[in-house]
Amino acid sequence: MTTPTSSPSPNEPGERPLDGAVVAVAGAAGPAGRAAVLRLAEAGATVVASDADPVRLAEVVDAARYAHGGASVTGETVDLLDLGAARAWADRTEKEFGRVDGLIHLVGGWRGSKTFADAPLADWDTLHNLLIRTAQHTSLAFHDALLRSGKGRYVLISAAGASKPTAGNAAYAAAKAAAEAWTLALADSFRKLGGEGGPPAAAAILVVKALVHDAMRAERPNAKFAGFTDVKELAEAITGLWDRPAQEVNGTRQWLTPKQ
Repeated sequence: MTTPTSSPSPNEPGERPLDGAVVAVAGAAGPAGRAAVLRLAEAGATVVASDADPVRLAEVVDAARYAHGGASVTGETVDLLDLGAARAWADRTEKEFGRVDGLIHLVGGWRGSKTFADAPLADWDTLHNLLIRTAQHTSLAFHDALLRSGKGRYVLISAAGASKPTAGNAAYAAAKAAAEAWTLALADSFRKLGGEGGPPAAAAILVVKALVHDAMRAERPNAKFAGFTDVKELAEAITGLWDRPAQEVNGTRQWLTPKQ
């Protein structure tokens, strides 16, 4: 592992907040991924998006390029259940663009049951892969590149239910809690490797109750979606993680909904 570089100097007047940054987005084809890719591109980042669905991924990439003319946005289908594939994606990204300043982990999924007693354990198998295994692979794959960046950020999106699980959400809450624990261990790695100088990169968790987007509101115009976080608000919070020093961000759980 090479020695981390020093942090880039502050942006010159007129520059966008993430000009020069390279940010990878895992799970980019969903509504949250689309919002994040659009906002990161608007902020000036080179965005390297991945998803298991090549058709939807291409739509997200095209939308970001169209919305922000001249934006550098690329898409790549990556099997994040394969650690070797995740490492190869990280290596290609750093080699092509010279650095990696962020990995936004937006791979998600949900399974639930009416009661605790009828929860199928097959749900755990599914959620273990979607919510835990993919986070393990992206964090391991991008760990060293984020350190070398000098301003690296690893971002996990979690759910309030991880702190207050309900009977019908046992598998989902347990998987989210495990992914959070893994991310906090990553943060501890950054802290220890930084020594007295502070962490050279940061791992953070953004906590939501649930996410909402325009299509959901159109389908349910009378719904209030109380406590839900709009995907655009989530994207703004993600982009803002580079506004503060790594030491203030690293190892934090930041609530985008009332804390439970």
